[in-house]
Amino acid sequence: MTSALPYHAQPPSTFCGLEQGEGSFDRAKAVVLPVPFERTTSYMPGTKNGPREILSASSQVEWYDEELGLEIADVGIHTLPGMESPFASTDEAFAEMRRTAAWLAGAGKYFVALGGEHALTAPLVAGVAEVHPGVTVLQVDAHADLRDSYMGDRNSHASAMRRVLESAPAVQVGIRNLSAPEAEAIPGLNTRVFYDWNMRQDPRWIERVVEALGEKVYVTIDVDGLDPAIMPATGTPEPGGLSWRELLQLLRLVTARKTVVAADVVELCPIPGFVAPNFLAARLVYKLIGYRFFPAR
Repeated sequence: MTSALPYHAQPPSTFCGLEQGEGSFDRAKAVVLPVPFERTTSYMPGTKNGPREILSASSQVEWYDEELGLEIADVGIHTLPGMESPFASTDEAFAEMRRTAAWLAGAGKYFVALGGEHALTAPLVAGVAEVHPGVTVLQVDAHADLRDSYMGDRNSHASAMRRVLESAPAVQVGIRNLSAPEAEAIPGLNTRVFYDWNMRQDPRWIERVVEALGEKVYVTIDVDGLDPAIMPATGTPEPGGLSWRELLQLLRLVTARKTVVAADVVELCPIPGFVAPNFLAARLVYKLIGYRFFPAR
């Protein structure tokens, strides 16, 4: 099946160093899709290197997960070649991403995309929504990304969630930086925002997030949604944010009560010589796969 990829591909590299035998795409339940797309970053560039560094760090991730008590890799994880569209316009690149997401969802695959900048989430969600109507998007992020456009670009990373809302409603978690126009627009948009400054005042905030989601969920995690103390490798770090344990508790409850159909991890901006954030992102991807197929009972 992978001999007919619907996109231009980079040379392959596998998640967790897993061997990929002939036909393994058909047998795998989970698919990792590297998307090194970066065109609209506005502060520190480098997200195009995120997928490569996540894949590299993943080779050091133990297949056995101590929390779940099993080897997550046993579900079958296939790594697709990275999407490569250097000469395409943004619209053409997004159309390719949308087709690819619909192709994977239509094949019954749970996929995790590795970004790249956050703008790529909108076409991926649009493709998934073609196969899973009514899907809801759970966003973990420092930024609302709800500008209708930024610097004249409607496809900017700063407009990622505004474009997502054209395909699916959203629940936004950990938000702690947004513009006045975004704040003014939120009451009229199909989204619910959990602000970092006050969401923990409700001890059941994680349950409130899950209750706000529909039955099918697409998860998008901008790594700047995490505390920069543990995730400094991002182009737009913000004080505050989720801890590693808070993020895992949220994801575990979401997968226990909802059907997560796809996910992405975006905005890793690798720091040369500093691998800890890359490894965190790789472990996060592995957790997203593990929770999806071994949810809490």
